[in-house]
Amino acid sequence: MAWSYLPHTKADRREMLDAIGVDSAEKLFEDVPADLRMTRTLNLPPALPEQGLVKHLKALAKANTNLQELTCFLGAGAYDHYIPSVVHHIIGRSEFYTAYTQYQPEISQGYLQALWEYQSMICEITGMEVANASMYDGGTAVAEAAMMACASSKKTAIVMAETVHPHYRETFLTYAKDKKIELKLAPYSDGLTDLNKIPQLIDDSTAAVVVQFSNFFGCIEDLKSIAEMAHAKGAYLIAVVDPISMGLLESPGALGADIVVGEGQGLGIPISFGGPYLGFFATTEKLMRKMPGRIVGQTVDNKGNRGFVLTLQAREQHIRREKATSNICSNEALCALTSAVYMSTLGKVGLQETAEQCIQKSHYAYRLLTSLKGCEPVFSGAFFKEFAVRLNKPVSQINRKLLAKGILGGLDLSKYYPELENCMLVCVTEKRTKEEIDGLVREMGEVL
Repeated sequence: MAWSYLPHTKADRREMLDAIGVDSAEKLFEDVPADLRMTRTLNLPPALPEQGLVKHLKALAKANTNLQELTCFLGAGAYDHYIPSVVHHIIGRSEFYTAYTQYQPEISQGYLQALWEYQSMICEITGMEVANASMYDGGTAVAEAAMMACASSKKTAIVMAETVHPHYRETFLTYAKDKKIELKLAPYSDGLTDLNKIPQLIDDSTAAVVVQFSNFFGCIEDLKSIAEMAHAKGAYLIAVVDPISMGLLESPGALGADIVVGEGQGLGIPISFGGPYLGFFATTEKLMRKMPGRIVGQTVDNKGNRGFVLTLQAREQHIRREKATSNICSNEALCALTSAVYMSTLGKVGLQETAEQCIQKSHYAYRLLTSLKGCEPVFSGAFFKEFAVRLNKPVSQINRKLLAKGILGGLDLSKYYPELENCMLVCVTEKRTKEEIDGLVREMGEVL
């Protein structure tokens, strides 16, 4: 049977109409011109009983191809990492899952402490002194970092490596347009930012240099050298990092970064057809008061007990309006909590092991693939979990054949870099088994 979920009976409606002095609900819309009112019913199918609706939605869901059915070798910013079952058990608790912004600390201590722990862990893996309670995603984190650098330095130009994720660059340009901020792109050579070009691009108007580490091609940039070049000209260094790689690579803070941002989806958040994701943002104590987004701080109450509150709120839009450090007045608190649970579950050793498996398995796949006829390496530098290969056929053609075999192939790089025609960006995470990698190589060998 089908029924309405609206609780009001005809008697309830009549009582409410009598209380406000009108004889019908239509009277409430008299101020809306008649020609603007809809005079027909909505063009919707009839209501379904619950069991019929569940069946219908399951049929719609089956139309999507998902990673429960495919072996995934696609990355480029969204990664198929293993998520321990405890993560969903904890974030599914109602006090977390349905919580609103923690403006009332006296009733939000649990959530505030969890976000404070998240900030602390982000600081630890990035080597920075302070982190906020999250941004929307990696792209907004990059854009907000660039805006913060410009505001702090009172300069109007950003040098950004071409090896930064193309979506992040596009997001930055959206921000920069009305701010009249100039973007200078630093070209790449052999998959890495050309270090000879960066000093030529930095001038007195440059607020920051933005570099991805490891970059969009998966190659590991020389962050320390780029930091020295930026600082020599009075510019900040913004590092965009893969948080999983921080289990092995030296922290950006130790290499000279002033601001560290990135996409946190890999920290326990499902790919979910593109979102919601998590932008993390960390910086130095010197820049803390210019940082966008919410910050949870540790304090003591009037009895000396440890407590947690939202702090430095005078930076935020709901307090200062046009003088705020950012127009973002929300965040991804549930996703930040998810990442906190994930990092706590793995611990330092677990994060390191995950990173080690990524690098070992990706290099195993690289060796096998590049041994195939018609598949050769594009770049020669060190990489973390992604690498580019040049094929003797169009990537789209290869991917269609792989998909028919239950394999989600890599990204067609020519979509963003026309000069890399027939080049595929392959990603291998810790989830991929030897059998799955061997299967990819076998199928690639058959179609090349």
